[in-house]
Amino acid sequence: MSKLPDDYLEYPLRRYGMDHDRYDWSPLPTRRPVRWPGGARMALWVVTALEWFPLDMKGQPFKPPGAMQTAYPDLRHYTLRDYGNRVGIFRIMQALERHGIRGSAAVNAAVAVRYPSLVEACNSRGWEIVANGLDMDHLHHGGLEADEERRWITQSLDILRQAAAGPVRGWLSPAKSESRATLDLLAEAGIEYVCDWVNDDMPYPMRAASGALHAMPHPVDIDDYTILVQNHHTEDDFRDQLCDQFDMLYRESAPDNGRVMAISLHPWVIGQPYRIGSLEQALAHIMRHRGVWPATGAEILEAWKAGQAA
Repeated sequence: MSKLPDDYLEYPLRRYGMDHDRYDWSPLPTRRPVRWPGGARMALWVVTALEWFPLDMKGQPFKPPGAMQTAYPDLRHYTLRDYGNRVGIFRIMQALERHGIRGSAAVNAAVAVRYPSLVEACNSRGWEIVANGLDMDHLHHGGLEADEERRWITQSLDILRQAAAGPVRGWLSPAKSESRATLDLLAEAGIEYVCDWVNDDMPYPMRAASGALHAMPHPVDIDDYTILVQNHHTEDDFRDQLCDQFDMLYRESAPDNGRVMAISLHPWVIGQPYRIGSLEQALAHIMRHRGVWPATGAEILEAWKAGQAA
């Protein structure tokens, strides 16, 4: 057996808090209270993913949620994902409109190229476009060369900024996967917030090599894919978990100390005819409460930043 080198157990970033310096250790009760516009208690952020899964996915370095599963050509799974972009997304749009909610769409650049009418439908409704990378087979990860990752980010943003009616200020990495350089490259490209980190209920500042960057709460444990597909829960379970999530955050909130309720949706999942009613019921429950502010990610971030600077 060979001897371990003397520096094997040396770890310069071991300290109280985290093992990195991307953000400060910040327990929620110690932070400055947040005030939303109009004295709202809750900011409601609904993010719908418009994704494209190539039929010949490489699945490297891993298969993202929703990837092709069977031998090529896996038309069963490919066409189900395509159902979301052909049919399901419009049920989500109608559900949000019925409740007076303006959404955000996390869009693969490939969707803007292949299905420009989808981006136009978002633009016409005043939705915010959040960049979601090139497609669901271009995953950012530690083995990716920085120059290659920079090209992916630049290409994605060039396509989406040309297609979007407003600024593209947010980023969600495909499968929430990042390399060590991703945050620096995003800030370099003018991105203001990222949705990959799931360690908080509220926005918080992050450190990047160039430019200011913030994390936005975009949970995975209560999104439709996790609950309905991965965990095999029922549609009633999905509705109840969204309501329970909201009720707890609402109890914690106050007009002078707001919270964020973020909902992550996938049209090929929740946009099915037998499932959309569970989303409608959850939205009705949420919007019955006083002090709920439906907003985009950029609007929530601006209101949060204004309060922190006051």
